[in-house]
Amino acid sequence: YIQYAIFAKNMLTGNFGESYEHNRPIIEVLGDRIMLTVILALSTVMFTWVMAIPIGIYSAVRQRSLGDYTLTFLGFIGLAVPDFMLALVMMYFAFVWFDADIGGLFSREYVNAAWGPSKVWDLIKHLVIPCIILGTSGTAALIRILRANLLDELRRPYVMTARAKGLPELRVILKYPVRVALNPLISTVGYALPFLISGSVIVSVVLSLHTIGPMFLRAIQAQDMILAATIVMMLSFLTVIGTLISDILLVIVDPRIRLQG
Repeated sequence: YIQYAIFAKNMLTGNFGESYEHNRPIIEVLGDRIMLTVILALSTVMFTWVMAIPIGIYSAVRQRSLGDYTLTFLGFIGLAVPDFMLALVMMYFAFVWFDADIGGLFSREYVNAAWGPSKVWDLIKHLVIPCIILGTSGTAALIRILRANLLDELRRPYVMTARAKGLPELRVILKYPVRVALNPLISTVGYALPFLISGSVIVSVVLSLHTIGPMFLRAIQAQDMILAATIVMMLSFLTVIGTLISDILLVIVDPRIRLQG
């Protein structure tokens, strides 16, 4: 417990110790991996929301239609196919059909280049494939959650009252039912950020992503406990931040929730 107390005290001053395996300060070992990991995680969360919300609304409003059945079928496929298998399939077809290497977050000429507009644009282009692969299963799950919750809300008396008053259908749906049905999606932010980091280790290895995930796996294999403990602390910090963000968003979206007691 004394060693842990010293570790926690030094961590507050930005000193995370030295890696056993690399014999370097952990901040230097992690380097840009922290920033790239957070960027990838936030991009994936935004991708899942942008895809899941309109599809979930459409599936609920057009229940038992051909589009609903098609999207439901695709959603089950997205839940069933492992992320690493999807990554391997996309890498294969990209190489065979387009003779392109979709691995990594940068082109070869930008891996060790200094940061600039061209490197940022190259990063943005390379974020598309990892976001699709990491966000597929999450998008499918959120679609099912939003569809089920929205179907319950559309049967509420206040929705029938709004329709009876002659309000436009789009306003009836978006004004209150969708806002209430979004609550479960917003509450997932708390664990989505750390899960995208810890749960995407295999995908990061397959795609050669310069993120924390592969380094976390390597630290555990090499029993580099200081480095592994630092990454776990970062995941815990992201959990707290994600929970705070979800609570704030719930207050903004749901008029029934207030900051007051």
